[in-house]
Amino acid sequence: MSEQESIDYMRITKAIDYIRQNFKEQPDLDQVAESVHLSPSHFQRMFTDWAGTSPKKFLQYISLEHAKKVLREYPQTTLFDTALHTGLSSTSRLHDLFIKIEGMTPAEYKAGGRNLKIQYSFADSPFGKLILASTDKGICHIAFMENNIAGLEDLKDRFPNANLEEKTDEFQQQALVFFNQETGHMPSIKLHLKGTSFQIKVWESLLKIPSGKMATYGTIASQIGSPGASRAVGTAIGSNPVAFLIPCHRVIQASGALGGYMWGGTRKAAILGWEGVRAEKELISRENGETFNIAV
Repeated sequence: MSEQESIDYMRITKAIDYIRQNFKEQPDLDQVAESVHLSPSHFQRMFTDWAGTSPKKFLQYISLEHAKKVLREYPQTTLFDTALHTGLSSTSRLHDLFIKIEGMTPAEYKAGGRNLKIQYSFADSPFGKLILASTDKGICHIAFMENNIAGLEDLKDRFPNANLEEKTDEFQQQALVFFNQETGHMPSIKLHLKGTSFQIKVWESLLKIPSGKMATYGTIASQIGSPGASRAVGTAIGSNPVAFLIPCHRVIQASGALGGYMWGGTRKAAILGWEGVRAEKELISRENGETFNIAV
């Protein structure tokens, strides 16, 4: 890192600290830029390059996380009081913030999945134990787990007020087909996902990476029309709720390093190797006149 890059980095960390400490005052761009002695336009460009998102959106993320914490830890708090405690002037601003970033209303978040019926089951895969969960609309959660208790606790954390039932359904059975090492016709899978519009864009882009291939964070950012948002893409990938089917394991660093993985770097390497061998076998089969129709 050059001397100038070090200076820029220190300014950005100082700006982030300023936003975190003063988010309840909802500082505007001019105020944050002034705190690090930069012009608003210069600071806007620098912050976006380093953080992968604009200062305004970062402030929104910080505000949203605080509001979510209030609603989660103090369920008796009204939406009006939550808005005021977050530095927002009205419940309508709180509503807009949740819709824009979280993809749901504050009331829906506060409900924590109430009235949502989720079936879940446990299964083995080539890469370890799984918990699979689905609604009547499709798969909502798949995760690798150490044991059933840990897997179920993770599901409860994601849907604290949902009606959970241990039951295997057709969606889960279809999902398990993708772990079958035999080549052949794969079923189409319906996914029932909750996420921001940005997260959904990233996850949709991941679905376009062919099995046996890899993409970089920068490539994904460019594909969704946000070439400077590699860090934000990484955050969205890290919040992927459906392991393997949404192939976040196929995203690597520009240097060629595998990078992180929610369920462990060793597992990521194993999955990529397994997919690579499988893709090579399918290529040989096609060259021998066999054809396959794999739809995800």
